[in-house]
Amino acid sequence: MANTFKVVTKAGVTTLDDIYTVAASTTTVVIGLVLGNTTSSQITATVTLSSDTAARAGNNDEANQDVEIVTSVPIPANSSLSVLDGKIVMEATDILQVSASGATDVILSILEQT
Repeated sequence: MANTFKVVTKAGVTTLDDIYTVAASTTTVVIGLVLGNTTSSQITATVTLSSDTAARAGNNDEANQDVEIVTSVPIPANSSLSVLDGKIVMEATDILQVSASGATDVILSILEQT
């Protein structure tokens, strides 16, 4: 199993945007997520984990659902927000999405396990 650290960046996000999609046969650990407000006014941002991982056997026999990590979180003008306080594990085909009310730069730090 190979472990590869990566950074994913996207500038000027406003509408709902797929920032990262986990490849087939891959597990990804999100180790950092920073949102940067590049405007001169306060904005809000939402980060969503879209997961279609199917039902599993045993006690965890329920399929995953889309969840919001933060919802309409305010980010002051010309500043940034570190979104994560811990790590998030993503499975194949899971998608990390960001939307914002003004231009937002996204920096995502991950560890891919293939």
